[in-house]
Amino acid sequence: MALGNWPISVELPVQWGEMDHFGHVNNTVFLRWFESARIAYFQHLWSEGPSSEAVGPILARMEIDYRLPLQYPDTVRCEATVTNLGNSSFRMAYRLFSEARGDVIVAEGDSVVVMVDYRSGKSVTLTQKLRTAIEAVEADG
Repeated sequence: MALGNWPISVELPVQWGEMDHFGHVNNTVFLRWFESARIAYFQHLWSEGPSSEAVGPILARMEIDYRLPLQYPDTVRCEATVTNLGNSSFRMAYRLFSEARGDVIVAEGDSVVVMVDYRSGKSVTLTQKLRTAIEAVEADG
């Protein structure tokens, strides 16, 4: 199975209000952009939404490497992929491109998503159905 094919891509406009006092996009906004790409990926895995089940994904870890600052006006493209499947979790990677900067990578991220039984709060094993769904999304990349 080939992972890391960057099958999901979302474009988002940089909003004026996302800039901070220093005149560049605040670092917390990058988390929201990565979240938008992650949720777009999840929509391919759970068409009805994961919250309709007793088991679903929880973001356990997020790491971001900021490469270049962003400013308004701009449009960013955030791509997402799954890079590794574990027993009860999977790793996702993100890369963020800036249109105004010539479509170069301005940030990269890495996260761990854990499948959790919402009732017990404990992690659960990735199902074969979920593994197959991730493989199918990655095959479209």
